[in-house]
Amino acid sequence: MSRPVIGIAVVALACVLSTAALARGGGGHGGGHGGGHGGGHGGVHFGGGGHHGGGHGFGRIHVGGGHHAGPRFAAGARHGSANFGRIRNAAVHPRAFRGAFNPAARAQIAAVAALAGWHGAASGWWRHPGGGYGWVGPLFWPFAYNDFYDYTIWGDGLGFWGYGYPDIYAGIFGPYGYDGLSAYMPRRASGRRQARGVALDRLCGSDRREIAGLPIDQIAAAVQPTEAQGGSLDELGNASLQAADIIRTSCPTQAAATAPGRLAAMQQRIEAMTNAVNLVQPALEKFYGSLTDEQKARFNAMAEDQRRAAGSSGQGASLVQDCAAPAGLDWPGDEIEARLHPNDTQRAALDTLRDTGAKVSDALKAACQPNDAMTPTARMEAVRKRLGVMLDGVKSVRVALDAFYATLTDEQKAQFEAIGPRRT
Repeated sequence: MSRPVIGIAVVALACVLSTAALARGGGGHGGGHGGGHGGGHGGVHFGGGGHHGGGHGFGRIHVGGGHHAGPRFAAGARHGSANFGRIRNAAVHPRAFRGAFNPAARAQIAAVAALAGWHGAASGWWRHPGGGYGWVGPLFWPFAYNDFYDYTIWGDGLGFWGYGYPDIYAGIFGPYGYDGLSAYMPRRASGRRQARGVALDRLCGSDRREIAGLPIDQIAAAVQPTEAQGGSLDELGNASLQAADIIRTSCPTQAAATAPGRLAAMQQRIEAMTNAVNLVQPALEKFYGSLTDEQKARFNAMAEDQRRAAGSSGQGASLVQDCAAPAGLDWPGDEIEARLHPNDTQRAALDTLRDTGAKVSDALKAACQPNDAMTPTARMEAVRKRLGVMLDGVKSVRVALDAFYATLTDEQKAQFEAIGPRRT
């Protein structure tokens, strides 16, 4: 296990995820200027990073001066990007990760954490097409809230639509062995030094004082709400904070070392996300419905303005591609046969599990239609439907997996759990 890699993961995640302020920018409903292009005042500067999607690398990271977020809402700046390809070599200051983050940045942070247990690892077979990871140690969907509001408000669905059957597959054939998972467990008090780990509560965000919320200030700046509309916008902001807390509290309290345990944790996480969406969606629809046609057009244009600022185009096609399961996730039938030597009963249960997984994969591919959602309310409805299909898929696979697992001896279970880490 590489201590330098773990150390970087600890610093990055302790500073980013423990605050749960993973939006872009520091501007709050009450005054900061952390919103805006490139992070604005009080933002994070990556190697002198540029405005409007500048591509400077980050050999160093420092926090700019200026105003800080107000207490009511954690709004986020959406513009600006940086080259995070050299994240492992960065000198990371403990305060550096408060501020403007884009999905690419979060993907790189997740990658460092996901590979904390492997020295010299550059990628993993369970990696998403966009560079992120669905599983980071025992945690499924580390940036859950940010991913769904990135898509809803900004139309940036690279993070959200990257989740699908490959994550269920990674739940069945978990990539982490016991030693790998131990890096994510809290440190135990002892008289001897240990390699530093990444505690589960830090992966989910343990600091209740700063919880990521929808970018309320930027929405207000775009639509210029009336007093009555402002009340509905405040309701939306409050709902978003409650939703973020629901997702935060779905963090696992212990690391699941078996396939059934991983799918149970996965189901709990998706259920929490579904509950969060069910809380925010009515508030968003109420606010959006109160707007004039001109205000709606300005709200809708926020996503298009972001795409132009980032210089991106044709994102819909890439999102559809992200929903497809990579060819590398073929069912490891030969290895299962060689390791488990299943009897006829076990083989029948295994066939059912494989067939169920294939059906779920097809269902998730068929349900991938991000191009059809052109407004914030439509995109949130697309999020709700997608989570519903994922939840149904996890439940179906979980039933088949539990039935198969119940037929195995302890030795066979150990052999089955060794398949994923061996691939890594």
